[in-house]
Amino acid sequence: MTSSNEQPASGQPPVGRPGSDLSYVPVGWLIFVMAWSVYGLASAWWLTGNSGLPDRIFYFLLGGLAVDVITILWGLYLLGLAFGRSARFPRHFIIWQVATIVWVLARLAYVLAVPDFVFSARSLLIAGAEIAIGLLCIYLLRRGSGAEGVYSRPSTEAPSVFVSVVAALLGIILGAVIGAVGGFLAGSVIADVAEVSCFEGGCGYFAAFIGLAGLVVGAIAGGILAVLLVHRRGRKPVA
Repeated sequence: MTSSNEQPASGQPPVGRPGSDLSYVPVGWLIFVMAWSVYGLASAWWLTGNSGLPDRIFYFLLGGLAVDVITILWGLYLLGLAFGRSARFPRHFIIWQVATIVWVLARLAYVLAVPDFVFSARSLLIAGAEIAIGLLCIYLLRRGSGAEGVYSRPSTEAPSVFVSVVAALLGIILGAVIGAVGGFLAGSVIADVAEVSCFEGGCGYFAAFIGLAGLVVGAIAGGILAVLLVHRRGRKPVA
C-alpha cells in the first residue's frame, strides 16, 4: 500500500502512472466494439439483397452497415493513437464514445417506434449495457483522471490524422487482399483434405466462405498494423 505522504502535493497521480489501471479498459472496449461491427457486417450483409424487406427495415439495415464501416475505420485511428501513446487519445475516444452512445439511443428509439420490429427485452438489455460501459469509459478517461500520463509521450508528436487515415485505408486494402487470397487457398486445401462434396458447388462455396473470413480478418489486422507502424515510426521530436 502506498502511504499518503508519497503522493504529489497537488494530489494528482505522477506522469506515467494513472490513478487506476482501469485506464486501459477503453482500449479493450474499443477493440470489442470493432469486432462486433465486423460480425455485424458479416452477418447482415446478405439481408440487403432481400427485396422482400419493407423499406423501413431495409434502409435501417443499410444505415447499420454504414455505421459499422465508420466504426471500424474510426476505431483503427483511435487504436493508432492508443498504441502510439498519443495524448490526444482520451479526448478523441470520448468524442467517438459519445457518438456511439447517440447512435445506440437513436437505433433503440427507431426500433421501438417502428411497428415492423418486435420488442425484445434482450435487445434493450444489450443497448443498456453498451451505454453503461461507454459511460464508464468516458469516466475513466475524463480530464484529471490521470489517463493522460498513460497515453502520452511528452518528447514526441504523433503523425497527423490524414497520415493515420491513409495508412489505415492502405492497410485495410492490402490486408483484405492478402487475407482473401490466403483464405481461399486455405479453404481449397481444407476442402480437398476433408473431402468436402463438390455437389452443386459445395466445395467452392466452402472455399469462398473461408476466403471471406480471411478477407475480414486480414482487413482488420492490416489496418491495425498499418496505423501502429505509422505511429511508432512516424513520430517527430517536439521542438
